[in-house]
Amino acid sequence: MCLIAFALNAHPRYRLIVVANRDEFHHRPTEAAHWWPDAPGLFGGRDLQQGGTWMACTRAGRWAAVTNVRRMVPPNPAAPSRGALVADYLRGTHAPAAAAQRLLPEAPRYAGFNLLLGDGSGCAYLGNEAQPPTRELADGLHAVSNASLDTPWPKLLRLRQALAGWCASANTRHDALFEALADETPVADNELPDTGVGLAHERFLATPFIRSPTYGTRASTLLTIGDDGIVFHERRFGANGVALGETRERLA
Repeated sequence: MCLIAFALNAHPRYRLIVVANRDEFHHRPTEAAHWWPDAPGLFGGRDLQQGGTWMACTRAGRWAAVTNVRRMVPPNPAAPSRGALVADYLRGTHAPAAAAQRLLPEAPRYAGFNLLLGDGSGCAYLGNEAQPPTRELADGLHAVSNASLDTPWPKLLRLRQALAGWCASANTRHDALFEALADETPVADNELPDTGVGLAHERFLATPFIRSPTYGTRASTLLTIGDDGIVFHERRFGANGVALGETRERLA
C-alpha cells in the first residue's frame, strides 16, 4: 500500500473504516483478494513474488496493512519481505500493541516501512523510519503514505479529509470513498514534498490515484467493521488505470 486513511470509532455505524490504494509496478505478479488456503480465516490480496500481502483482514476482525517508505538509498536485496509482516500478524494472536513491541527489535532488518496492526481492542503503528517507532493510536482519523504517520503530503491530506467528511455525514456509500481514492487532480508545485526524486516524479506520485503504463495504482480497498459485520471491498486496475475487476466479501 502507498496511501492509507483510516477512522477509529469516528463513525456512528462503523468502529473501523480503512481506505487504501496500493501502488506497484504492473509487471509484479499479484492475486486478487481471496481466502488464503494456507491461513484459514485470512482474506486479502497476495503478492506472488514474495508471498506476503499489503492489506488483509480475518473473520475475527484482526487487520493489518503496510506501506513502504520513500528514501533515496538502494534497497537491500537480502532484506526480508515487508508483506510478511502483515500475514504473520494476522496468523498470530498478540494484541496490536504487543505485536508491535515484539517486532521492534527486528524492524531495522527490513527496508523502510509503516505497519498498521489492528483488532477489536485498538490499533498500533510501527515504523522503522519513524520517531517514536511505535505507538498505540487514539480514536479519530489517521493516514499514512510513504513517509511517517500523518506526514502532511497533499494526497494524504485529500484522502483523510474525504474520509472525515464521510464520517461526519454518517455516509455509508462505498462509492463516495472509492471516488476519493480515484482522485487524479494535479497538485500545485508549491504544495509538493521534496523527497529527492525530482519535480517531474513528485508530480507523478502526488495524487491519490496514479496512472501510467508501467507503474500505478493496482488496487483500491475499503474495509469496514461495524454493526453489519466486516466487509472487504477491493477494486483492481491494470496498466494505464484500466479496471480489471472488483471483489466485495462479507467476512463475518
